[in-house]
Amino acid sequence: MPANSANAVTFATRLLNWWDQHGRKDLPWQKPRTSYRVWVSEIMLQQTQVSTVIPYFERWMQRFPDLAELSRSPLDDVLAHWAGLGYYARARNLHKTAKLCRERYGGELPPKAEELVQLPGIGQSTANAIVSQSTGQPAAVLDGNVRRVLARHARIDGWTGSTAVQKRLWQEAESRLPAERGADYTQAIMDLGALLCTRSNPECANCPVQSDCQSFVAGAVDRYPAPKPKTRVNDQNLFMLILQDGKKRVLLEKRAPAGIWGGLWCLPSAGDLRQLEAGTGLKLAKSRRLASREHRLSHLRLSIQPVLQHTVRAEQLKCSNEQCWVAPGDFGKLGVPKPVADLLRDMNKGELA
Repeated sequence: MPANSANAVTFATRLLNWWDQHGRKDLPWQKPRTSYRVWVSEIMLQQTQVSTVIPYFERWMQRFPDLAELSRSPLDDVLAHWAGLGYYARARNLHKTAKLCRERYGGELPPKAEELVQLPGIGQSTANAIVSQSTGQPAAVLDGNVRRVLARHARIDGWTGSTAVQKRLWQEAESRLPAERGADYTQAIMDLGALLCTRSNPECANCPVQSDCQSFVAGAVDRYPAPKPKTRVNDQNLFMLILQDGKKRVLLEKRAPAGIWGGLWCLPSAGDLRQLEAGTGLKLAKSRRLASREHRLSHLRLSIQPVLQHTVRAEQLKCSNEQCWVAPGDFGKLGVPKPVADLLRDMNKGELA
């Protein structure tokens, strides 16, 4: 609900005046601001910077210009256009939601936030962002940038991901909404966090709402928001087999839908060489070990040991439906995780060491 208090109106008015002069108005999903384009951009922007998302978004829209095209496209194609962005469940949920919208809503995203949150991968903040950005109706959003702005301005203690702090942040977000210009306000408060109220070295001198920012007034901007509790990062060894036949094709296998790189095509992988041999039925004692590589995930530090085996006859292996021999020119047609894509690229360039 739009706020009625003078302070809330003042906050929104100052923020919109600043955005009119300094805000971002040429982002690709703003031209035009359709519910489909906003939805895709919001999902891509989860835990990913705008500069990284823009080229992915533009390629995505060339291939999947509307929800109908996305709904009838194979998942492999969808994952191939997502490859490199990480957090692949986001892409799988986009695909699932597109199909559900085709079945339930006539091929369109539903217009109300309470319906949107019932769809895979769409939380309350994303649902509100879709509504506000595509219709102009005021609706509170709470992405990472907005959480930081509100936690500092209202001087809210605690990690912004905790349930209690989230409740307080939602109250703050809703109390500051303007009566009009919902789409511009949503973009403005996200831009404030992205451009000025940054995680480190915020530009408080240029902030339009500095005068009543409680953490600024208290000289405590650097203490808000509280950092996320440290997540334990586990170490794991992973052997990846680069198996080539006489035609220089490489064997790839599709991973299970859940877990790391779910649904993506990967090199045969296992915790050690013996497990790789058991999985392929091949003797790999004479295979060539390449330089190891490290790949970081949010909760996992992978030490990847690539193993190269040349001149395997394709008929030596009975490939299941989840395995296939792929020619170098076709690697880009499949959804492949980044460390695998890097290995295949270096192999094509003759740079494997």
